[in-house]
Amino acid sequence: MPMGPQPHTDEGHTENGRSRQHRSVEPVLIDTADVATMLSMSTSWVYREASKLGLKGYKLGRGRNAKVLYKRAEVFKWLEQQKIH
Repeated sequence: MPMGPQPHTDEGHTENGRSRQHRSVEPVLIDTADVATMLSMSTSWVYREASKLGLKGYKLGRGRNAKVLYKRAEVFKWLEQQKIH
């Protein structure tokens, strides 16, 4: 007895057969300590000087203790620009 087309159920699998839960995804935002490590600078330098040189930080929260995060792609783009100048 021929069967008709069966409905496709997406059970968390991608086109290549791997599960979505097992994919490693790079974080989009990184914190100031990670940026300082990437730049081989101190965190206080990143807080004080990086924004003056054009690296944009995104504040989460208000006041003195607000956490500042940076977009990973923007950090790499900024690094490339610093090498050119």
